[in-house]
Amino acid sequence: MMSLDSDLLRTFLAVAGSGSITEGAGLIGRSQSATSLQIMRLEEVLGREVFDRTGRGVSLTETGQKLLPVAREVTGRLDAALREITSDGLRGKLRLAIPDDHGRAKLAEILGAFAQSHPQVDLDVTCSLSTEFPGMLRKGQLDLAVYEVESPETGEEVVHEDPTCWVASGHLKLDSAEPVPVALFDRACWWRDAAIEALERRGKPYRIVFSSQSVSGVTSAVEAGIAIGLLGRSSVEPHLTVLGEEQGFPEMPKSRLVIGTAEDVEEPLAETMKTAIRKAFRAQGHGRLSRVMRPPSTV
Repeated sequence: MMSLDSDLLRTFLAVAGSGSITEGAGLIGRSQSATSLQIMRLEEVLGREVFDRTGRGVSLTETGQKLLPVAREVTGRLDAALREITSDGLRGKLRLAIPDDHGRAKLAEILGAFAQSHPQVDLDVTCSLSTEFPGMLRKGQLDLAVYEVESPETGEEVVHEDPTCWVASGHLKLDSAEPVPVALFDRACWWRDAAIEALERRGKPYRIVFSSQSVSGVTSAVEAGIAIGLLGRSSVEPHLTVLGEEQGFPEMPKSRLVIGTAEDVEEPLAETMKTAIRKAFRAQGHGRLSRVMRPPSTV
């Protein structure tokens, strides 16, 4: 006697959610052909088609619409049972802050994996520009935070290093651009300070023509040919040009992504989260990271 397999239901949910065999396959890490075979197997078990195929994707048949809530409930209960059975008993509340920029996607994955492994831990997550994170840690308003610095201080653990560099688009002709147009972050941070200090040392005229709170804003200005900008090497797209000594731009300092911890944090919770963050950055190598701002050390 044939029966419904949870793996078939998960494939069905992925395809139903994305509206495409190809996109559904990407969500579950299978090839398109393997995903199609899974759907065919499911329809064989049911004796009915669950999708109408069109040139633009797939849509649910009447049978598929009936199966959808059942598949969600079954897989949801199985996931909940697995979490409960494999839970390590870790309990408590952890107040965590992560940057609201490119790195958010990677850190969101870390949080998702942590919640799956430790369902009894209550996460209170702040996601914003990280200018105030160090101060919030000192005041006891956060337990743990991820942010970026030039020089780590005591208690800040480095999880990734990324060189910074001046970058320009081919649309910008520096020979004729006097003074040099520059895009900078618009808040007090070591990125802005380092950029202005380097420009002053260069001894040539410049003007700030664009300011942004995020790396995506600075990158957009650079790509549009409006200005040059200081970016992390891992954020530089192939179509952009790194400016070096030949163009009169010296080597810039490295940026370091760090984990900061409050003094009175509950150690087991914080250490478990820090371990998850470390593993994620080690496993994913030097992927694109957030350019996170931090107040000057004098603040």
